[in-house]
Amino acid sequence: MAESVAVQRSRGNTGVWIFRILVIAGAAFMLYSWFAPWWTAKVSVIPGKDHLVLRPWGVEAVAQVRANTDKSLYSMPWFFGPFMWTYLTLCMLALAASLFVERKISLGRFKISLATLMIGIVGFSYMAAVGIAYGVGELKAGWADTNFIGKSTIRNAMTGTRINMVSELLIGYWLALAAGGVLFFLALIRWIFVRGPKA
Repeated sequence: MAESVAVQRSRGNTGVWIFRILVIAGAAFMLYSWFAPWWTAKVSVIPGKDHLVLRPWGVEAVAQVRANTDKSLYSMPWFFGPFMWTYLTLCMLALAASLFVERKISLGRFKISLATLMIGIVGFSYMAAVGIAYGVGELKAGWADTNFIGKSTIRNAMTGTRINMVSELLIGYWLALAAGGVLFFLALIRWIFVRGPKA
């Protein structure tokens, strides 16, 4: 009997560590997608590519675009960048804390692991952030009378002439969406790896 209990505890500890490794991998995936560009635009009259690049904390533009277009058409408010970096920090702290938190909380008639809730919120919120980024991009593109995805034209702020532009979503966008989905999925299956009265 004692041997059976010891075996169960050993399996339980193995499951906990496997899940911790999965969460760490999910956090690394999220960080990788965070730093990968999500969207890019090429302006036909400017050499090279990636003249406008969307990242989670805002849009970066090359000097020629900044000098010849209305910055308000693609930039975000001054507080947006700090807000998004704070969001990322809180997400990483939540995922780190979830590796060791064992407390359960009551949600109405149900009890749920706090760690599960933390991982789920991070995953869901990141997927939501990806969706909101697309929506904001479409909104700002509409204000500029352009297309967020595909071929369109932008107006030169100095001359008023229309210039061709081609924009597209990059792999980083889809990686970010996948990272959020992976973390949310991990929250759903945590019970398989972490069991017991304090899980």
